[in-house]
Amino acid sequence: MSKIGKKVIEIPVGVELQINGSTVNVKGPKGQLSHTFVKGVTIKVEGTQAITSVENEDQRNLRGLSRTLLANMIEGVTKGYEKKLLVMGVGYVVKMEGKKFIFSLGLSHKINFDIPQSIEAKVEQDVKGNFIITLNGIDKQYLWEYAAKVKALKKPEPYKGKWIRYFDEYIKLKPGKAAKK
Repeated sequence: MSKIGKKVIEIPVGVELQINGSTVNVKGPKGQLSHTFVKGVTIKVEGTQAITSVENEDQRNLRGLSRTLLANMIEGVTKGYEKKLLVMGVGYVVKMEGKKFIFSLGLSHKINFDIPQSIEAKVEQDVKGNFIITLNGIDKQYLWEYAAKVKALKKPEPYKGKWIRYFDEYIKLKPGKAAKK
C-alpha cells in the first residue's frame, strides 16, 4: 500500500481546485495548471484538504503518483520551481536574445535554443567565468524536462571538466593518462 498516496494534501489560501471528472484544474497566484488523471483515480476536496483514492486494488500503484502530481501542481501555482544549470568550459558562452539562448560550446556552429513561454530564464556569469542559467516555471515536470534538454547539449567530459550540469550535481574529474606515470 502506498504511504505517499495516503497523505492528505493541504490546499493553501488563494488556491482554487476544480475537479471535472478526471481533469483537475489548479489556479493560484502564479498561474493555472490542469492535468487529466487516469480513470480509476478519484480526487476529493474536503475543506482545505485534497484526498486521492483508487476505485480498485489493481490501480493502487497510481494513487501515490496521482497524489504527488497534484501536490506538485499546488506547489507550482503557489511558490513555483527553479532549476539552475552551470556551463563550465574554456570558451563556452551562453547569451540570451529575447526568448532564445545562443550557446557557443566549442562546436563549429552556435546553437540557438528557444525558451518556451511558460519558462522564465536568466543567464549570469560567476567570478570564475562560468555561466549560470536559472530557469523558473510553475510546471515541475515541464521545467525539469526542458532543463534536461539544455543539459543534453553538452554531456559531461570528465577529463577536462567541460560540460553543462545541474548546479547541485557533482561530477568527479578523472586523472587521465598523465596520472599513470
